Amino acid sequence: MDKIIEQKKGLKKKHLPFVIAGILVLLLFGWMLWGDHSNKMRVETGNIIISKVEEGSFNDYIRINGQVQPATVVHVSALESGIVDFKPVKEGAMVKRGDVILVLRNPNLAQETLNSESQLAERQNMLRDTEINMEKEKLSMQQSKLSAITDANRTRRAYEQAKTLYDEGLSSREEYLRAKEDYELAQSQLKLLIERLHQDSLYRSVQLAKMQESLNNMQENLTLVRSRADNLKVKATYDGQLGSFSAELGQNISAGMLIGQINVLGEYKITVNIDERYIDRIMSGLQGTFERQNVKYGVQVSTVYPEVRNGQFRADLTFTDETPENIRVGQTYYINLELGEPTQAVLVPRGSYFSVTGGKWLFVLSPDGSEAVRREIKVGRQNPQYYEIIEGLSPGESVIVSGYDSFGDSEKLILK
Repeated sequence: MDKIIEQKKGLKKKHLPFVIAGILVLLLFGWMLWGDHSNKMRVETGNIIISKVEEGSFNDYIRINGQVQPATVVHVSALESGIVDFKPVKEGAMVKRGDVILVLRNPNLAQETLNSESQLAERQNMLRDTEINMEKEKLSMQQSKLSAITDANRTRRAYEQAKTLYDEGLSSREEYLRAKEDYELAQSQLKLLIERLHQDSLYRSVQLAKMQESLNNMQENLTLVRSRADNLKVKATYDGQLGSFSAELGQNISAGMLIGQINVLGEYKITVNIDERYIDRIMSGLQGTFERQNVKYGVQVSTVYPEVRNGQFRADLTFTDETPENIRVGQTYYINLELGEPTQAVLVPRGSYFSVTGGKWLFVLSPDGSEAVRREIKVGRQNPQYYEIIEGLSPGESVIVSGYDSFGDSEKLILK
């Protein structure tokens, strides 16, 4: 008789693979839900710089560098074209008003001067010939007038005599009428001659006036041409220092070409280039300071130029009190320009990390300093020392302020 074997209760060997697989699935599922999936990287603390987040006074200023320039600059331009023939002075020399700083040569202008002189001499000769001819004609007309007056007087006397004889019946009527007609003809001819003399006088006056006006114009033209020749000597128009003098011997200079400048010394300004993101905050009257040889000097913005080039705009600053000793054009000063009053703010030191994060996030250390986690932040204003933190950080926390280039896409740093 067969014996019935009872099944043992509990976990059997054949169930072990399924149990292990289930446990692994549960572990995997739990890791996916609650595990740390962030990109991690181990970093030596000796290779990074750590700073504390502070709360303090934020000085709203920017650090800019500027060059000393004369307050007044006079451009020097050539009034006439020509070839550089002689340079009496060199760049950097002190010049006085009226000093010749450049001599040009222009053969065409010399020829034009000779032509103008020749035309003027010819026109003067023509005017003299015309005046002589008119004077001769005037004398001839005066002689004719005298003859006409004499004839009129003679015919008048003959007429009077014939009239007397005719009245007394001693001469014929024909003789009387002939004498009368001769007298009247002589009177008419005299009147016509006098009128002609008057008209000729007016004509001569007008003709001479026009010729004289034409001659004056030619004289003015010659004077202008000669002054143009004098303009071949480029002269200083102000007292000062000659700068940016670019003309070279043999160079062809065109009329109106800028060849240099005169720096009027005595008053100076500082020209600065500022990043365009500050263009809405820079205005006339802002104060600034800089140090030179342990002495602090004050400046203020005098002029802001709105044109932006290569991401920067230009401004001029003037001294508010005394100027540094031995100040020279071209010197560079490093200026702290105040943009506003100091305010309380959460501060983080500036660092090379900003070039990677753009001020949008930082690595913040855990309280025990064993790790650093990437955290989103919001940066407000900045000065040469600090960034103003608006959101994301609290005073007392520690952050990494050295470069982030080697961290790649890591979201957590394990510090050791």
